[in-house]
Amino acid sequence: MIKINLINDIERKIRLLVTFFRAILLYIIVLIVMRLMGKREIGQLQPFELAISIMIADLASIPMTDTGVPISNGIIPILGLLVMHLVISVVNLKSIKAREIICGKPRILIYRGKIDEKALKKERFTINELEERLRGNNVVNLGDVEYAILETSGNITVIQKPEKRNTIPEDFNITPEYEGIPYDLVIDGKVMEKNLQQIGKDYNWLKKQAEKFKIKPEEALIITIDGKNQIFCQKSEKGD
Repeated sequence: MIKINLINDIERKIRLLVTFFRAILLYIIVLIVMRLMGKREIGQLQPFELAISIMIADLASIPMTDTGVPISNGIIPILGLLVMHLVISVVNLKSIKAREIICGKPRILIYRGKIDEKALKKERFTINELEERLRGNNVVNLGDVEYAILETSGNITVIQKPEKRNTIPEDFNITPEYEGIPYDLVIDGKVMEKNLQQIGKDYNWLKKQAEKFKIKPEEALIITIDGKNQIFCQKSEKGD
């Protein structure tokens, strides 16, 4: 009896270990597949991309939790969906007509300041939903909107009336200085060697800049430099 209980206990632990490692393997595979699918944010996914993402999650969950199901039953369909995604993406790039069928077309919900009721009905959009989306674009007054376009991703692009738009330097014939792109030179105490090379500097230069803040580069939480050569530095609290 004791031996049977011991064997059952060992088998249970083995099943748990198998489930653990299957979950890790499937996670890595799903992560790689999602990475290959591109860098879109969830809110920017096209309908076919969202469908594939949901199916991948579902396919990965079955062999992850049921050790009786071969892990290949999850991996092969996931790879099949990846191939399908790549094919559809290529078709979208090559054919405008196919793109319209697969992804749909943007629809104008507000045209020249007037709400298009027919467009709202076709997209099953209520006035309250429209107002909510406008508030999400920092527009609280419907009367300020010249155009509102429902994109294929589900996001709404808002174009305000000229008199309601934020002013920009060009409105005053001002040409701002070129700012360039900021570079992270140190993150969590780790020196970003490639970024130093990009700006034509070396570690000795970085060390001198850090000394101005009375720290070493390795003691910094972050050090950045912008296009105007202004440096931001903050010491990490780990060493305190």
